Amino acid sequence: MKQVFFLLTVFLGGSLTASNHSIRDRAWKRYSSSPVGQISITIDKSDYELNVFDRDGWYATYPVVFGNNSLDDKKMEGDKNTPEGSFRITTKRVHEKWCRFLAIDYPTKESIEKFNRRKQRGEIPAGARIGGGIGIHGTWPHEDFVVDRYKNWTLGCISMKNDDVTELYGYAGAGTIVTIRK
Repeated sequence: MKQVFFLLTVFLGGSLTASNHSIRDRAWKRYSSSPVGQISITIDKSDYELNVFDRDGWYATYPVVFGNNSLDDKKMEGDKNTPEGSFRITTKRVHEKWCRFLAIDYPTKESIEKFNRRKQRGEIPAGARIGGGIGIHGTWPHEDFVVDRYKNWTLGCISMKNDDVTELYGYAGAGTIVTIRK
């Protein structure tokens, strides 16, 4: 994936930083106007990237931020961690605070099993709850800079720049697979 960014950057006459996060200032897309066929989304927490794939392969990469700076897997409600695993977009709506909201089906059966194992091992309090309400959304109005600065600010959601989430909202529908990994 990094080679594609390098080639696109060289082709477009831009420059790369020495950082892993060379896409900070903009989203990267293939030269087609919209994805072809069904899409899937892969979110890489360690690279702060949301990648979109369509029938032809890679389509776009957007910078994102998360909940907790640790980037750990969500363990329980209130830990501000972003969950890891395979999910689906369930609903989407225009959001009064964060531009657009694409809800994912957290907790899944797999998430509940991980939660229960952690409870049994004593990693989380016996009275802890798993939580929910996780999704992909924008930032507060005029605060896209939090994405540029890697400021993890959500309660466990994935946050994108408002123009980017509006674009994603336009072509990602209910049922889209979302894989989140560290």
